[in-house]
Amino acid sequence: MSCGSPPGLPHVDPRTDPVLVLRGPVTRDEVTGLCDVVRGLVTSSGVVVCDVRGLGPPGLAQVELLARLELAARRGGGRISLRNPDPALRALLGLVGLRLQVEGEVEEGEPAGGVEETVETGDAAS
Repeated sequence: MSCGSPPGLPHVDPRTDPVLVLRGPVTRDEVTGLCDVVRGLVTSSGVVVCDVRGLGPPGLAQVELLARLELAARRGGGRISLRNPDPALRALLGLVGLRLQVEGEVEEGEPAGGVEETVETGDAAS
């Protein structure tokens, strides 16, 4: 009898984050419901991807919506990540100081993939 591993790659269960597709314009009455949806989704995965392609032209209403969704996710112990943001929306978010993660970008404070940190001799860390 043999107890070896089966040939080939091991089975990998990829983690897929839930996606919330946002279509605009979103009314103030809809924001509360969307926040509830994000809170429910974030408890299962930690990250909710918000596809913002259909939000329409960027404005302060979209900024407020995304800020409220991020707050709802943070209160649930997670965060949101944006998918397909318009460059003008990203610029507006930066202008108001709302830093949201964009899907596929390295999270702030983490090194890019494939980058190794080294310690020089004589550094205080060595």
